[in-house]
Amino acid sequence: MKINLTAILKSKPENIDELRHILLDMVDKSKSEIACMQYELHQDKNDKSLFIFYEVWENQIGFEQHNQQSYIQSFFQNSKSLLQEEPLLYFTNRLA
Repeated sequence: MKINLTAILKSKPENIDELRHILLDMVDKSKSEIACMQYELHQDKNDKSLFIFYEVWENQIGFEQHNQQSYIQSFFQNSKSLLQEEPLLYFTNRLA
């Protein structure tokens, strides 16, 4: 069963460029994972501090393996100082 995830991250204003750079690197690495079906990063047009990931993973195992990757673990351990708040995660079912 596919895993659909939307993640919303809010950068501190002074960290927007640094966070964008880190997130773009995560996109490149994540897209190379075998279970990754889709991995997109968006930035809000009006609020440049707001980043939105849209991810689709082949299955739960692939998603769990993704979360164990060293670059993902490093991000979660080191990103708190860059973010205004905890990321919001939405696991969804595609309706149409």
